[in-house]
Amino acid sequence: MGVSITQLVIVLVIVLVLFGTKRLRNIGGDLGGAIKGFRSAMKEGSAETNITEKEPDIIEGEVTEKTKDKV
Repeated sequence: MGVSITQLVIVLVIVLVLFGTKRLRNIGGDLGGAIKGFRSAMKEGSAETNITEKEPDIIEGEVTEKTKDKV
């Protein structure tokens, strides 16, 4: 039930005839650039996650020291 090599070659020839070599080359380049951008974004995201994990959790407006009320 798998795809044989001959079936794969037939599909590739049909795609080549439909789109042409220039268009396939452009599509391949665009796809490669998109994958490269995605990988770099994933690396940047994981680097930012590591940086934020090292910082202490401080909520804005949180009182860290107890102050005495003057009445």
